[in-house]
Amino acid sequence: HVQLVESGGGSVQAGGSLRLSCAVSGYNYNYMAWFRQAPGKEREGVAVIYTGGGTTHYADSVKGRFTISRDNAKNTLYLQMSSLKTEDTAVYYCATGSSPYNYWGQGTQVTVS
Repeated sequence: HVQLVESGGGSVQAGGSLRLSCAVSGYNYNYMAWFRQAPGKEREGVAVIYTGGGTTHYADSVKGRFTISRDNAKNTLYLQMSSLKTEDTAVYYCATGSSPYNYWGQGTQVTVS
């Protein structure tokens, strides 16, 4: 049974930083990702990492500001967010799986003011 538990969300002023964590248990899939959903908007992909080789991809809106990483020893996925903007306000979810993302965390709120 795969479980994903996010933490690290909160409120921050524009220009600030936050680091989100996602603790993974049950099974390690090759791809892990962060998504977000702002009020009234569709869920969008933020970043993805191939855990085998470390290859990463980012949405254009966060490129250069966000960094996705994974600590395999701790089975934890991270999203380091810097230079935050008000438009980054959303609920952030980590996801993994095989089709391609069929396991999701409960989400963590990030509010930038």
